[in-house]
Amino acid sequence: MNFYQDLGFLVFGSRLKRLGNTFINDVNRIYKNHKIQFDASWFPVFYILSQKDEVSIKEISNNLKVSHSAISQLASSLQQKGFIKSVISKADARHKNIMLTAKGRKLLEKIKPVWFALEKAMNELAEESGSSSKKILKALTGIETSLSEKDFFDRIESHL
Repeated sequence: MNFYQDLGFLVFGSRLKRLGNTFINDVNRIYKNHKIQFDASWFPVFYILSQKDEVSIKEISNNLKVSHSAISQLASSLQQKGFIKSVISKADARHKNIMLTAKGRKLLEKIKPVWFALEKAMNELAEESGSSSKKILKALTGIETSLSEKDFFDRIESHL
């Protein structure tokens, strides 16, 4: 018996979490192996800042659908490490944005090749796994969209 496969959707979340942990742990091992002082949990903020010179915590929070508090804590940690800094918004002087420091931009240049390799490895994994694996991103988007319309808690409650 393959526990996870036999139980199907009953353990869907557990399987996603297990896969996610595997990916994150291996990516962190890559950073460590290449002596890059970076943690995979920093990726969303660094990626967004690689695309925009400066951005607000609220904008990051909205884009990632993560609490403002969680992004604020991560930003504080990155600021303490010297990778980002707070600046007054160019659009509205009443607000603050964050941006990469010179140290952060230097780190970004070290991690970009890892991101490129990671994307290639994930595409390779999807190719090896067959045609259904290529559809996984579309399927996840569909589930996320459905959950935004009615959350999982309410779906379970409706069956109790």
